Amino acid sequence: MKRMFTVFLALLLVGANASSQSMEETMKNLGMEAGEKFVQPIVTGFGMNLNGGWFHKSPQAKIFGIDLELGFVAMGTMTSDEDKTFSLNGAFQFGGGPRGSNSEAEKLAQGIPNYNLLNATQQQQVIDAIASKSFTVAMTGPTVVGSKNDKLSIDVPTTTITVAGVPGGSVTIPATNRVMDEVTGLLDGAAMIPLAAPQLSIGTVFGTQATFRYLPEYDMQDLGKFKYFGFGVQHNLGMWLPIPIVDVSASFFTQNLKIGTLMEAKSTSFGLNVSKQFGFAFLNLTPYGGFMLESSTMNFGYDFPVYKDPSNPANDRFERISFELEGANKSRITLGLSIRLLIININADYNIGKQNSATAGVFFAF
Repeated sequence: MKRMFTVFLALLLVGANASSQSMEETMKNLGMEAGEKFVQPIVTGFGMNLNGGWFHKSPQAKIFGIDLELGFVAMGTMTSDEDKTFSLNGAFQFGGGPRGSNSEAEKLAQGIPNYNLLNATQQQQVIDAIASKSFTVAMTGPTVVGSKNDKLSIDVPTTTITVAGVPGGSVTIPATNRVMDEVTGLLDGAAMIPLAAPQLSIGTVFGTQATFRYLPEYDMQDLGKFKYFGFGVQHNLGMWLPIPIVDVSASFFTQNLKIGTLMEAKSTSFGLNVSKQFGFAFLNLTPYGGFMLESSTMNFGYDFPVYKDPSNPANDRFERISFELEGANKSRITLGLSIRLLIININADYNIGKQNSATAGVFFAF
């Protein structure tokens, strides 16, 4: 069971090439504006994935029937070159620390003319002043789906800051470029953002089927507790309306996923889906499609280090960064095919939206 959690979370956060820990560690090097740009591609992709794979047929239009499916659904949202890098003119704060700690603030300080002529106390005052200032900079770099070889590049303009205790009461930081090796793409330019989940469907009562996605709560140690639950219903409108030839169902699905204080994702979708079964109960072919309206949000929270003391971590100081982003996709068209072979049901579909996605499922059907 633990191995299943590990695989699921790797797919969930950054795909097969990165772990949830590396996600958090990377974001800790980013302020809010850069952090939003860094994760934006997975917000829409993640929402497309969460809202996909819920149905592959309509429930039976009968008062009571036994229809049980248990299996696994995999989803993938396609990425484009535009999703893999970002550019931003905005605020950025360089974390500080004690003199000699090689912090980003100290690296900026070392570029100041005559910095080496200052005594140790004055140098630390300069470092602290830089660490406490929010700079307006130009940033370019990889997003979470970008290449591992790309780094975050920050162009810092010439800036004068007040520093009490140094000659003249201020210092001027010359224009410079800082490259942060700690911030790289995590999916390494992958063409698809993956996700996977177990799924259970139970029906049918008055043409209604319920579907669930769930994993037990799991303690991820440093990241906190992992929680995941989703449910939805489909109702065959043929129970009440004379609809010829095809089965038409109204559908609603929602889910929530949380990982400690790092991330919380919510998604909801509703709409109509249509299917037509050809064949017999245990050997059939079912084309299906649907139109869904949907929404998704992701909340992120992490601690940005404004002061780090390598000799005494108890002295470290952090600023809490938190923000909410919405997925860009608001609707989708789904086209798919489901095949029933005795007790095995296999399905695959393609979803057209703001970003296109594909899903596939394998279920034991009874």
